[in-house]
Amino acid sequence: MTIATTTDSRHEQAPAATSIVVARDVVKTYDTGKVRIEALRGVDLTVERGEMVGIMGPSGCGKTTLLNCLSGLDEVSSGEVFIEGVALNTMSDHERTDYRARRMGFIFQFYNLLPDLSAIENVELPLLVSGEKARNARARALDALDLVGLKGRVSQQPGELSGGERQRVTIARALVNEPAIVWGDEPTGDLDSETAGSITELMRRLNREAGLTFVVVTHAIEVGRAMDRIVHMRDGMIDGAAR
Repeated sequence: MTIATTTDSRHEQAPAATSIVVARDVVKTYDTGKVRIEALRGVDLTVERGEMVGIMGPSGCGKTTLLNCLSGLDEVSSGEVFIEGVALNTMSDHERTDYRARRMGFIFQFYNLLPDLSAIENVELPLLVSGEKARNARARALDALDLVGLKGRVSQQPGELSGGERQRVTIARALVNEPAIVWGDEPTGDLDSETAGSITELMRRLNREAGLTFVVVTHAIEVGRAMDRIVHMRDGMIDGAAR
């Protein structure tokens, strides 16, 4: 798997060429008219290319909000987020959606697999939606499933797979577009400790062998310990960083 770098001269560029993620003074406020919640309060964060970063902290501290803002799933109220040197706020909604489809992968706690599709159909679906030819999409999906150790389970539907196997399908789907960065939101949260360990080791192996960058929100200290760095959050702010 090769990791390419994509920039666009139309958009503002970040100064740190080796940094894949740069967040500057990011604020996210939810205002219902009756209640105003400051979910993120001036977050600064840099993630280097090829790094594995865990985001940890108590429930409600802003971990998932930060991940959503960094990945462009949610817009920031103020501040800047650069991904691969490009400021997200200079992209249109269409450009952000296209960029996520081409350059990002996502792993969620509850898999988000379509139950009536086989493993390989779930993995190839993002490629087909983005216009990839069916033959090429099938070949790339097979490669991704092989990479996560599921070459012999491609025809099974999610209901016929174990929790660990379902999460491996999710990881294969996240990898099928050869992303620059993979975002994980509690990727082991629905798994027993042994299976969680195997998924964590898989992410670590993909990082070592393919140079993939991972940013992972987790409550699990075992997952945090497998990261290169842990970012601690509290009350919408970064509390410090520690191994």
